[in-house]
Amino acid sequence: MASFRAVIFDLGGVVLDSPLHAIARYEAELGIPAGHVNRVVVATGPSGAWARLERGELGMLEFATAFEQECREAGHAISAADMMMRIAASSGPRPAMLQAIRALRRRGLAVGALTNNWAGPREEPSAMDVLRAEFDAFVESSVVGMRKPDARIYLHACGALHVEPAEAIFLDDIGSNLKAARALGMTTIKVDEPGQALAELASRLAWPEDALRG
Repeated sequence: MASFRAVIFDLGGVVLDSPLHAIARYEAELGIPAGHVNRVVVATGPSGAWARLERGELGMLEFATAFEQECREAGHAISAADMMMRIAASSGPRPAMLQAIRALRRRGLAVGALTNNWAGPREEPSAMDVLRAEFDAFVESSVVGMRKPDARIYLHACGALHVEPAEAIFLDDIGSNLKAARALGMTTIKVDEPGQALAELASRLAWPEDALRG
């Protein structure tokens, strides 16, 4: 059994409700093909507007102009501002995940967040500030200028927690992000829904499942 010292969580789709659900609902409202937005993000790659937003290279207004153009060129127009508002409104925390994070920390494991995100409007305190307090390290792509699946951001997160990749378990809902983590020696868990993911996490830690319930 591996000796784990840290657990690292993606946020959207893991600790928070998935932005993919909000995007899918928006696509349905517009009557455009399901998955159009994600196909544009994948097709434009690291140089695309979405990736540049998540690395902190574009502000939201610049992103909206560029991403709307990319979507139009791919065949379907959207309003980036409307879509991003829907994502923000649907990104609430998942109570079971917060309970598990607190349980892990009480039992002495280091817990980190590793998220591809973008800078939003400042509030006092912001929802992200409140969430940040739940973690020992909080790595945001828009702050560090790197994004998953770039290997450097995983190493940055491990360094912030003072662990080697092989000592960490990483939870994410996107396969390409998990593949990159595994290539570095991290143990990975694909999150489809909280109950499934936390049962697998408890198993990897050789803990009883109820150990992660508060």
